[in-house]
Amino acid sequence: MSSSGGAPGASASSAPPAQEEGMTWWYRWLCRLSGVLGAVSCAISGLFNCITIHPLNIAAGVWMIMNAFILLLCEAPFCCQFIEFANTVAEKVDRLRSWQKAVFYCGMAVVPIVISLTLTTLLGNAIAFATGVLYGLSALGKKGDAISYARIQQQRQQADEEKLAETLEGEL
Repeated sequence: MSSSGGAPGASASSAPPAQEEGMTWWYRWLCRLSGVLGAVSCAISGLFNCITIHPLNIAAGVWMIMNAFILLLCEAPFCCQFIEFANTVAEKVDRLRSWQKAVFYCGMAVVPIVISLTLTTLLGNAIAFATGVLYGLSALGKKGDAISYARIQQQRQQADEEKLAETLEGEL
């Protein structure tokens, strides 16, 4: 038991947590809240999707319910206290980078829409997809200020002018 407890601690130091990626505390909570709301909308829409005789709608509904469970497991492990491995999974997901979470959440939300394109699947997966978009936006980072951008543009322009002057001198 102690050897398995030591292994995650060693791998936790190699991967930066979300706090070190530049996410503010309120944005991290916004992402978590949208994940929980996405899980609720997926679960409710998945249940409604399963009440049909079409097998593709049932498959999409089951996938949406599974998405809801995974979103709750990753974003709010306290909701899954009856599952022994919930905290372990949540810690591993917290060590993922923002772009990895974005790809995972958006991919999970797109699959039921591909299986059965209905209004229920679109609306049910919209918030889960938005959670992935929020994580993707955090992976892009903060927007730069205009002064830094102007300085970079000026440096590029000077470098281009120097290259042009060198080529003209080489031709003479």
